[in-house]
Amino acid sequence: MRNVRKLCLGLSAISLLILIIGLVTQNPQLWQPAALAFAVSASIGIDIIPLLENYQYTAWIITAVVAGMIYPSAFLNWGSFDLRNKWLILLVVQLVMFGMGIQMALKDFTGLASSGKGVLIGLLCQFSIMPTVGFLLTKVFDFEPEVAAGVVLIGACSSGLASNVMTYIARGNLPLSVTVTAIATLIAPIMTPFMMRMFAGTLIEVKFLNMMMEIIKIVIVPIGAALLHDYLKTASPWGWNIVRLISGISALWLLALPFGVWTYLSNNLAENVLQSVEIFSFFAGAVLVGLGYHLLSRSLPKLDSFMPYLSMFGIVYFTTVTTAAGRDNLLNVGLILFLAAVIHNAAGYFLGYWLSRAFGLNRNSARTIAFEVGLQNGGMASGLAGSMGKLGTVGLAAAVFSPWMNISGSILANYWRKQVINEEQAALNKEELSENDAIATPKATL
Repeated sequence: MRNVRKLCLGLSAISLLILIIGLVTQNPQLWQPAALAFAVSASIGIDIIPLLENYQYTAWIITAVVAGMIYPSAFLNWGSFDLRNKWLILLVVQLVMFGMGIQMALKDFTGLASSGKGVLIGLLCQFSIMPTVGFLLTKVFDFEPEVAAGVVLIGACSSGLASNVMTYIARGNLPLSVTVTAIATLIAPIMTPFMMRMFAGTLIEVKFLNMMMEIIKIVIVPIGAALLHDYLKTASPWGWNIVRLISGISALWLLALPFGVWTYLSNNLAENVLQSVEIFSFFAGAVLVGLGYHLLSRSLPKLDSFMPYLSMFGIVYFTTVTTAAGRDNLLNVGLILFLAAVIHNAAGYFLGYWLSRAFGLNRNSARTIAFEVGLQNGGMASGLAGSMGKLGTVGLAAAVFSPWMNISGSILANYWRKQVINEEQAALNKEELSENDAIATPKATL
């Protein structure tokens, strides 16, 4: 595999040379395929460069943006099938969230008891700083309403798995990070629509209940399926029997829907009640998926470790489609939107860190909260934009902000990691110095 990556790194160098020649000669038939070839080959080969090995995921996101910008028509429709189809985007985002849920455990939701102060500070900062900063940026840069709503949306979403990864790299307070992510994800169906109604209600129509239901489908349902898998790892025989019973009921319910039950309910129930039935049906599906996945993982022990790659594929997919759908808008506001992403992200790190310090958290925990605040769940934002049918406008911010968040997060995590190591070494040196002084200093005699 390493030889393949070396080969791809060599191909990326050749592609870069062709890309430069194509740009100098202004030959799009030369530089466009060369740009895509460079992005793909560099994304594969970058892992063998020690300085850049933590940026492979980010490289694939950038590749998705390059592909969507250069060949937009290839990622909008395949024949008569629309790649922006609402249900397809929903399934892809659910796959991403399921992969995120596989990295979580039920015990992550119990951390409030041991680190309640830090969790509360993290949640307060997360759902106040980022939507507020996003709203202020829309006033400064004067984006068109739907693009501006997307900036607010990315700020109103909870943090994602990236914050846990960056905290781990930075050697921060990982239990605090995981707990904040878990609790923030749990309350997102309430907080995200609330923040959108408050800050973006004049930009687009925000239906609180509809958005809440979409977040439950996009985030809570797939994570619930993943947590069922975690529960079954240690479930008692009685617990297994309960899950089997619920699975049987769920299967019967889902099988009945296509045979007239859903049509009957649609004709006889109010819209809000029908939405609740729809959510119930999604959770029924989640039970079957969680049980099926658990049984499959018992035959394939490495399946859990493979899921992050499927999640990455999902993120690359909707990043490509979003970029292709919003290409014309990106050509007009892409640079300004990128500048907004840099400011938004930096404000999250800065305010998250210093407000945590002001509330009395130590430096390690404050760094953790900085990641929780600065790194938002782009998958949730893209999924919500797709559910609105506005992937090419409301979804643009997620497509631009997500790559930058991964780049800046990796840089900051590695910087703070070195600081932690230096602090530990300084403390060790001080301890050794104290021991040497104690040996060298004669003890007083009585």
